[in-house]
Amino acid sequence: MPQPRVSEAAALHRVARRRDRNETQRTARVDVRYSTEEKADIVAKARSLNIAAAHYVGAVVMAHLDGDLALPGQRTPLDDYVDELTTLRGEVAKIGHNINQIARKLNSGDLPHSGDTATLAQAERTLAAVGTAVRHIAEATNQAVATKSHR
Repeated sequence: MPQPRVSEAAALHRVARRRDRNETQRTARVDVRYSTEEKADIVAKARSLNIAAAHYVGAVVMAHLDGDLALPGQRTPLDDYVDELTTLRGEVAKIGHNINQIARKLNSGDLPHSGDTATLAQAERTLAAVGTAVRHIAEATNQAVATKSHR
């Protein structure tokens, strides 16, 4: 079982202590049923953080309600960001493909037209810029995915 990161433990304590004490005792309850394995996992995690299991469950629920925690399978703004970057990378790559086809046509060996040399030089510069853009988008996507996997 991986050890909890210090920041995760601190966040749970901070979330759980964020709520002020009421002048009167809390009386509302939410009952939840867990399998034996799920309860054991909850208790073990709570013990590793040196807090009560009920405190741990309450802190996690409140973190989710405050938007600090995503449920498994739940889409987050980070998911949308990764999808946008992936789409953008595909669109920019298509531009590069079109520029490559233009360059291939200009280099085909036919008699050059008066502006072909300048157009080819510009196509090469544009293709280099597109390649750089695709690499930057890929790096941003990888960073976003790495961020998501650490959550």
